[in-house]
Amino acid sequence: MSPDLLSQRMIAFVNIAHALDHFVLLIYPTAVIAIAAERQLPYATLIGLSTGAFVAFGLFSLPMGWLADRIGRRNLLAIFFGGCGIACLGLSTANSPIMFAIWLFVLGVFSAIYHPIGSTMLVTHTHRLGRDLGLNGVWGNLGAAFASGITAFLAASLGWRAAFILPGLVCLIAGVTFAKLVPSDGDGRTKSGSGNAMIPVARPMTLLLLFAVAIVAGGMTFNITTIALPKIIDERAGATLPLVLTGSLATLVFVFGALTQLLMGRLVDKFTLPRIFVGLSILQPIGLGIAALTSGIPMLCGLVLTMAAIYGQVVVNDAMVARYVPTEYRARAFSVRYFLGFTTSGLAVPLIALLHGMSGFTLVLSATSLFGGVVFLCSIGFLLTAHGLPDLSRMPAE
Repeated sequence: MSPDLLSQRMIAFVNIAHALDHFVLLIYPTAVIAIAAERQLPYATLIGLSTGAFVAFGLFSLPMGWLADRIGRRNLLAIFFGGCGIACLGLSTANSPIMFAIWLFVLGVFSAIYHPIGSTMLVTHTHRLGRDLGLNGVWGNLGAAFASGITAFLAASLGWRAAFILPGLVCLIAGVTFAKLVPSDGDGRTKSGSGNAMIPVARPMTLLLLFAVAIVAGGMTFNITTIALPKIIDERAGATLPLVLTGSLATLVFVFGALTQLLMGRLVDKFTLPRIFVGLSILQPIGLGIAALTSGIPMLCGLVLTMAAIYGQVVVNDAMVARYVPTEYRARAFSVRYFLGFTTSGLAVPLIALLHGMSGFTLVLSATSLFGGVVFLCSIGFLLTAHGLPDLSRMPAE
């Protein structure tokens, strides 16, 4: 197989894996609405069962870079497909809270493979970093977007168990196809263009600290908003909505995030990363503040603004790792980046349950806006720290 064909197939399956990764993790937050109605249990109790999944999602991302160096990135991605498929099928059989918690934890473990491994594979095989990161982000966002709508449709028409069975089968089929069509890791580094060039920095430790704090705070805004979104719309859209319509509105909000990621991919190839960082991060607390203080259409507009900023930030964060970290350390750097974001944000689920129980989603969204404010302050610090370097952070379009 030619290197070009291998790279094309690798990027295609990395994009599919990104969509499935976000899809399977967000089945439960929508299905839980139907499960709660069937079992007559409170939302706060049932959503809390997914805490282990989101903790595992971050915790197990840390060793993936090390593991990839030993068994290969291609093999790990194949394990991702198979493991997620089996976990979804296991969830469809759950009949007690403990079984929901166990299978959700298993799903979190296998889902943790994708981001550090898939991101490394993408930046290794891409010709144009910004464009392909943006497209990859769109795939992930559409996975998250359609998780709400498809899960709601399946749960309403076939029952919540079908909402886990069908995606599980898709994961297994994708894994078998990937194993047959992609025989090895390959190495696209020799064909990387200037879009992958590393940016030297004068104060790396300061930038690293600011970036790490922004990742942790951004992980909280990302997970609180994406996990709680279907229930926020269910409670605050201004009318009693059927589950299918709730899921469809959640999908629409996510789609706006996908469009932002496509735009960010183009901007990353043309403008400085610190300036894009600042412009995006200020939108998070603004959008969350609007959503917290309003209901109905204004609330949906606030959620759209928030989701666009959050998902656009994902593209910028990955571009920063790709451009500021030497090639030989990227897999481990992506592991640490997602470990910080996803493990700490595993606190999002119990925090949602706690704050929602105290004062509903007004308090949940208000608290989340504070995390968005931290991201904005870090972006300002990052810009000021990087300012004055001789135009090293500006990458020309290709």
